[in-house]
Amino acid sequence: MSRWVTGLFRTRALASNAVDALVQHGYTREGVSMLMSEDTHRAHFGVETGNKAAEGAGVGGALGATAGAVAAAIAAIGTSLVIPGLGLIIAGPLAAGLAGAGAGAATGGLVGAMVGAGIPEHRAKLYDAGLREGGILVGVKARSSDDADRVEKVLDDLGASSIKQ
Repeated sequence: MSRWVTGLFRTRALASNAVDALVQHGYTREGVSMLMSEDTHRAHFGVETGNKAAEGAGVGGALGATAGAVAAAIAAIGTSLVIPGLGLIIAGPLAAGLAGAGAGAATGGLVGAMVGAGIPEHRAKLYDAGLREGGILVGVKARSSDDADRVEKVLDDLGASSIKQ
């Protein structure tokens, strides 16, 4: 039985390293889920429109090398969405689960949406607090119990907090 293995990262560089590591462990970028607040997205990945520096630098330069994997994941993953009212950007398979949990989002905010997508309530509450503080959630649906243990170790080694499976 597959399980979500997720970890909360405090910086875009750490989240980017996690995405790269998960790809190196056989997951596709499309199989990696990411979740962050719109404020975090703007702070780490936004290019201010109308700014001469942004015009000259171009999107690639403005994002910077350390954000490459994260920006690529958000831009390239077909299943990504913004949840109005919750102020969240979601990319990857978790986006489909949270979109399907729309009733939970309407009645219980992010915690309700995560529970509806299959994340236990106690974990959803940890992630809700971490995301509000600017964290970036990265996770995958592990292929097996052994794989879940390996993914958990990878996330831990890369500096994730609140690692859960």
